[in-house]
Amino acid sequence: MKLSIRTKFTLGMVFIFIIILVLLGFSAFYLNKLSNKTSAILKENYLSVVYAREMSEGLMNINKEMINSFLTNKVPDSLYIHKEFDVIDQSYQLEKNNLTEPGEDKLVAGIETGIKEYRESYRQMMVPHVQADNVLLQQKKFNLLQEQLLALSQMNGKAIEVKTDDAKLSSKDALTGMTILGSFSFLIALSFIYSFASYFNERFFQLYNGIKEIVSSNYGQRLYFDGIDEFYEISLLFNQMAEKLSVSQGGEGKPTEYFKDFEDDGSYNEVDELKDVLSRMKSIEKQAEEVISRIENKK
Repeated sequence: MKLSIRTKFTLGMVFIFIIILVLLGFSAFYLNKLSNKTSAILKENYLSVVYAREMSEGLMNINKEMINSFLTNKVPDSLYIHKEFDVIDQSYQLEKNNLTEPGEDKLVAGIETGIKEYRESYRQMMVPHVQADNVLLQQKKFNLLQEQLLALSQMNGKAIEVKTDDAKLSSKDALTGMTILGSFSFLIALSFIYSFASYFNERFFQLYNGIKEIVSSNYGQRLYFDGIDEFYEISLLFNQMAEKLSVSQGGEGKPTEYFKDFEDDGSYNEVDELKDVLSRMKSIEKQAEEVISRIENKK
């Protein structure tokens, strides 16, 4: 199959472009994989830690208000406490919709029960002269609920550590894979570019030297290019031109014999001799122009 120089150059650029696309594809794959892992850490576990902390802070604020009210023998601030319970309920609902770890659903169900019991004990203390037993009972429920929230926070914190280590390992594997792939692609591209450049440089150098030899009247110079591309056709045209020039000058590698013939003939006319030489030189020049024109117009 005949491939022109333009086609070879185009195929070479397509090959380089494919290598770039492969590198971009693998980079996008590894980055997307790593992004999914980090997003899972943020969405699934970090938010659960935040929700557990918000519920714990709300309970501590309520418990603090209840203790202060008991010590000062005052009725607790119901508006403040209802506000804190609203924050707890909101955080609990968000956590209920973000169950990701094994056993987290049972733990959250226990927290829901604890919040209900703590809310009920709060109602029993919204009266003057609260009994100490009721305060102690509420403190037990508060401590139990805090332990459950702490367990929820620790569970998701541990999951964050595990998933972070997994993300680091994936990142390391991605870096190793991209380094190997990038090095391999670089070597292929470098080898291709070197071969491609050497192919053209060698032929242009031979063609340049051939033209210099012809200009120096060395009509025995010949070009031999392998393949079936334009360089091969140029070599055929070049050799054809050199052959015609050699024949016109009386044989390959021989000096012109026209002046020798004129010297043997004592009756030659110098003016006619000059005209004849100039005519032959003009004919050679015309043939060279035709060959050059064919080379330039060749696709």
